[in-house]
Amino acid sequence: MAEYVHGKILPVNIEEEMKKSYIDYAMSVIVGRALPDVRDGLKPVHRRILYAMYEMGMTADKPHKKSARVVGDVLAKYHPHGDTAVYDTMVRLAQDFSTRYPLIDGHGNFGSIDGDSAAAMRYTEARMSKIAAELLADIQKDTVDFIPNYDETLKEPVVLPSRFPNLLVNGSSGIAVGMATNIPPHNLGEVIDGLTKMIDEPEISVKELMLAIKGPDFPTGGIILGRTGIKSAYNTGRGVVKIRAKAQIERMNNGKERIVVTELPYQVNKAKLVEKIADLVRDKKIDGITDLRDESDRTGMRVVIELRRDVNAKVILNQLYKHTQMQETFGIIMLALVDGQPKVLNLKQVLEHYLNHQKEVVTRRTRYDLDRAEERAHIVEGLRIALKNLDEVVQTIRQSANREAAKIALMQKFTLSEKQADAILDMRLHRLTGLEREKLEEEYRELIKTIAYLSEVLANERMLMGIIKDELLKIKEKFADARRTQITAEEHSFEAEDLIAEEDAVITITHNGYIKRMPAAAYRSQKRGGRGVTAMTTRDEDFVEHLFITTTHHYLLFFTNRGKVYRLKVHEIPESGRQAKGTAIVNLLYLNNGEMITAVIPVKSFDEDGYLFMATKGGVVKKTPLNEFDTSRRDGIIALHLDEEDELIGVKLTDGKQEIILGTQNGMAIRFPEEEVRSMGRTARGVKGITLEDGDQVVGLAYAKQGADLLVVTENGFGKRTSLEEYRSQSRGGKGIYTIKISKRNGKLVALMVVEPGDDIMVISGEGVMIRVGVDDISRLGRMTQGVTIMRLAENDRVVAVARVTSREEEDIEE
Repeated sequence: MAEYVHGKILPVNIEEEMKKSYIDYAMSVIVGRALPDVRDGLKPVHRRILYAMYEMGMTADKPHKKSARVVGDVLAKYHPHGDTAVYDTMVRLAQDFSTRYPLIDGHGNFGSIDGDSAAAMRYTEARMSKIAAELLADIQKDTVDFIPNYDETLKEPVVLPSRFPNLLVNGSSGIAVGMATNIPPHNLGEVIDGLTKMIDEPEISVKELMLAIKGPDFPTGGIILGRTGIKSAYNTGRGVVKIRAKAQIERMNNGKERIVVTELPYQVNKAKLVEKIADLVRDKKIDGITDLRDESDRTGMRVVIELRRDVNAKVILNQLYKHTQMQETFGIIMLALVDGQPKVLNLKQVLEHYLNHQKEVVTRRTRYDLDRAEERAHIVEGLRIALKNLDEVVQTIRQSANREAAKIALMQKFTLSEKQADAILDMRLHRLTGLEREKLEEEYRELIKTIAYLSEVLANERMLMGIIKDELLKIKEKFADARRTQITAEEHSFEAEDLIAEEDAVITITHNGYIKRMPAAAYRSQKRGGRGVTAMTTRDEDFVEHLFITTTHHYLLFFTNRGKVYRLKVHEIPESGRQAKGTAIVNLLYLNNGEMITAVIPVKSFDEDGYLFMATKGGVVKKTPLNEFDTSRRDGIIALHLDEEDELIGVKLTDGKQEIILGTQNGMAIRFPEEEVRSMGRTARGVKGITLEDGDQVVGLAYAKQGADLLVVTENGFGKRTSLEEYRSQSRGGKGIYTIKISKRNGKLVALMVVEPGDDIMVISGEGVMIRVGVDDISRLGRMTQGVTIMRLAENDRVVAVARVTSREEEDIEE
């Protein structure tokens, strides 16, 4: 230890000193800068700005004054920090897109939602807003404590009386040291309704409070998705809400559609949002936007996004929600200072602390008013004594040498206090008139009533709470407005299909396991006997085995020859051009060696009632409820147990009440009721559907429809329609009847399906040539005929697959 002239140097532990100093700094930031007080919802800088404006008389009924005057006053008297910090705070309090109920009425450029900064403080003018006056109401009545300012030359309020619950109404955000607060703004009317409920029922639950306070109400509007985050925040003090821009899809005069955005999530910069959308269009992350412009004006926000004719507006809107700030999250942390300590509070606790503050404010105000009333009553009592004894009072005063002597004489003669004697001496002669004397008596009677009432308020908490409730309801009547932010019950998280247009797609799968997805409209409808267009460029010795039509939002159930089933979403299959060979299916499904896809079923939802009806090439059939196949296992599940050397050849989605038709390679067909096949579990074997001759096998599975035809197609491109009435219903397990006369000319049966007038079919050959034909162009012939040419084939080519296409009104697409 060494001594110096000006004191001593003490050795200290650097670790302890750093710890102590940092804790002191942290507490200074927490209490004195970053966090709001639970009672008035204000940070020190907000409170000082409003109090300085109140002291300067800058109320809503006075003219605006330069913002620089306010900033200078705040800095000089209460807040010795940077002028920018004070002015930026003023600006936010004046912005109607930042503060739900602005506390400052700004005049001039106070910035915009596009991120434009406010004009310099020497240019703008300000005054308190009408609602801000309610924060300071009765502050002169000793309702709150005052402390010395930074240089102890003035006094400033520790907290404002806050006649409305500003913490919830305007919210607050701030980052302290080791903690942060983020309280969203709320609707004034709803919060006051919640407070009045709590006054009436002090034991009210948070759930019951939420019937009044439905959720945050942001100044910029928008839509809150779901209530889960709100419930969490109100029950625990922490939660996350999703906010979405308000947008409508409109149809323009030219038939195209546009998206019009009229409200944004809280604190989103509109100009940056528009710039982000433009970047996404430029980088081709969003395809289909043809024009983007900001049409916002003084009447409101309006961002217009025009779309190409061929795109789905809903999908583009979902992509905008996903990739831009048109959908944002707001993390709620309801942290505020309670008795100088930071605490995370739930909704009920916030309201309880506010009501306790109001009880103290109204109590102190009542006591102040009572003291003033009693003081005045005391004076008036003295004046009444003087008027009753007027001649003696006058004589006493005349006989006194000076004022002091007169005062003493009056006090002694009439038993008056010093204040009463002073009041008598100060009384003017006009108070001696009859009218004035009556006024004095009336004032005294009113004072007695007031004193009695105020005394009762102080003694009766129920009356006190009634006053608080009445005053809150008056503020609600004066300032409450309609809710701006809509709350939906929908808890929305983006699934991949939300970002993908639902459109028809052609799926093709080759023998060697290549799959691809193409738009169904890529093939023009052709007349019977045309050559078709090339659908897929296949590898050597490969050919297309499966073709079907579905939509991009369906599930695909892939059934294999081994009796297993795999699941994919259609949009998970890569889209390819007409000439491309596609993607190896082993890259999408976990197939085992020798396992090949034999049937694919598009399914919209597994919640639907229904069955999957299966048939094997050995003539076995089985029916299983659809919901047993709802699994996301990537390695597949068992669809049915197969006999040795048997294979699954077809699967149909049914309602359990259809008539099943099976067709064989040798041209036989059987029709029987589906009810004859009982519902079985997923792993069951099944029962006999048709008795086959040696060398024959089942090639087709269908079910009958009223007024429909049975279409058969052979490997040499021949086909025909036959009325289903020619196929009588038989018992399951029979040999069936002929459906086509098989010959060397037409070849063995390849496909069998039920079709209706107006349907189209797609026929595909082993060399990848595809043709789309209307079934109306295919002749209707008897069961024992050979059929007509549907597709001309190259030498050594043969038909391998046929799929039915539902007829649609669409333009022919030229090759």
